Amino acid sequence: MKKYTYTEKKDTRSGFGAGLLELGKNNPNVVALCADLTGSLKMGDFAKAFPERFFQVGIAEANMMGIAAGMTIGGKIPFTGTFANFSTARVFDQIRQSIAYSGKNVKICASHSGLTLGEDGATHQTLEDIGMMKMLPGMTVINTCDFNQTKAATLAIAEWEGPVYLRFGRPKVPNFTPENQKFEIGKAVVLNEGSDVSIFATGHLVWEAIQAGERLAEEGISAEIINIHTIKPLDEAAILESVAKTKCVVSAEEHSRLGGLGDSIAQVLMKHNPVPMEYVAVNDTFGESGKPDELLKKYGLDTDNIVEAAKRVLKRKM
Repeated sequence: MKKYTYTEKKDTRSGFGAGLLELGKNNPNVVALCADLTGSLKMGDFAKAFPERFFQVGIAEANMMGIAAGMTIGGKIPFTGTFANFSTARVFDQIRQSIAYSGKNVKICASHSGLTLGEDGATHQTLEDIGMMKMLPGMTVINTCDFNQTKAATLAIAEWEGPVYLRFGRPKVPNFTPENQKFEIGKAVVLNEGSDVSIFATGHLVWEAIQAGERLAEEGISAEIINIHTIKPLDEAAILESVAKTKCVVSAEEHSRLGGLGDSIAQVLMKHNPVPMEYVAVNDTFGESGKPDELLKKYGLDTDNIVEAAKRVLKRKM
């Protein structure tokens, strides 16, 4: 088993900010729009470097989506920025009608996703956004795991034609993926090969899955750990190849168990290779105010819960 280490923890939203600044230097068609959260989205460096290509629309998220859709007609590549809740639930009609329906080349970039928004509480924590976005025809949905991967994904989506939902977060998390990685949209990353159970994780729970794999190895259980950074289009081939070996699955995500990564994997398995499966996800409830690590533990999204899910699914396989 490969051991993963990190030298520092960094917030994934800063990876977005670094990627956006690099795009600004290399692609004159990239423009950025923000709904009064420039600092929170780490868009300040882009705004200072390219003031003529940065548009502060204020607390008017629906208007921001409409403006972004219009900009694409002139060949611009707009990146919108606000919290995940305001990037999806508040503006779903505008995204559906003005962006997704006509396939506009808008990059919807959403920070402060999931429970790890923390102290801002349930009204700001979004646990439904992946489900909402993946149901839109033609929408690409990406959920990155650390600073380096978020930066790489930000660069990659500028070259991807069509609407994209890029999801990242607020807390500082282990930065363990390669610095200059090539981000392949729709291509899962096998972090550790295994033969007993497949653990498919996305976003902040990728690191928790790695830790769970190490714990399971100490007990003689061989876990295959796969980073599903692109939820749509889903890498079905990688999922089926892994499950052909292990014959059982755990999915792990900082999202509702309804409509997220787990449900997408379950659809693939139901069609091609039904096997026992366990979800590590929020169980049909809203969040609450609290520290990120404490919330992950309370709502069953930490390393301990992934280990327990793997043991449960192994018993079902046997």
